[in-house]
Amino acid sequence: MTACKATLLILGGTGEALRLVRVAEGELGDRLRVIYSLAGSTRNPAKAGSETRVGGFGGVEGLAGYIRDYGVDFLIDATHPFSTQISKHSCLAAAATNTPRCVLARAPWQAQAGNRWHEVADMAAAVARVPGLGGRVFLSVGARSLDFFSGLRDCWFLVRLVDAPDDPLPLAQAELITGRGPFDAAGERQLFERYEIDLVVTRASGGDATKGKIDAARDLGLPVIMVRRPAPPPGETVESVAAAIEWLARGLNP
Repeated sequence: MTACKATLLILGGTGEALRLVRVAEGELGDRLRVIYSLAGSTRNPAKAGSETRVGGFGGVEGLAGYIRDYGVDFLIDATHPFSTQISKHSCLAAAATNTPRCVLARAPWQAQAGNRWHEVADMAAAVARVPGLGGRVFLSVGARSLDFFSGLRDCWFLVRLVDAPDDPLPLAQAELITGRGPFDAAGERQLFERYEIDLVVTRASGGDATKGKIDAARDLGLPVIMVRRPAPPPGETVESVAAAIEWLARGLNP
């Protein structure tokens, strides 16, 4: 039965990706085989759908080979907005195999009245702004970006990650907490008050799952260093699961 279906490969790891799998299988499952791919960067990731693969592809050539071997007809990149490498690889692999590709990228958060945002271009710029804004810092930038802050030896950091890393945190003064969203504003406010946080450093990820820290910071009048998103590779981009389904439907009914 699956042989006569078109094949969709979803590069996932976000809440939007999970919803896309469920909606695609629910609305287009009679015509579409859905393969959900996870990088495997977190332990016990949330899986979805009837087919889930975990692990990297081995660069552009590996992903292109997978697309050919599995007869992938459509590719949707629904990875994290800061997962630049896999997004670049998916763009190049789709071009090499002439595979229709779409990026599902949730909209970034928009500043509201009362926000004390300090937008910066990258992590290095974020590090430079920290000493003038706070000394007890809630750091929500992902495990791979912690090394940037290792030179700030006079600051204390509260670091939240999905999983505890195998190695000690590369920070002179820090405490680690783990958790997987969604996090609501009330809980984040209590967390900030308990640890006497006076500065939040985060990425412009967007979405509802981690927006609570942004709302809590505004409620408490805390400054937020907001790292802007990197520019995405070229290609069609949508901001919602519904729009991604419409893109798929157009491809299935040219």
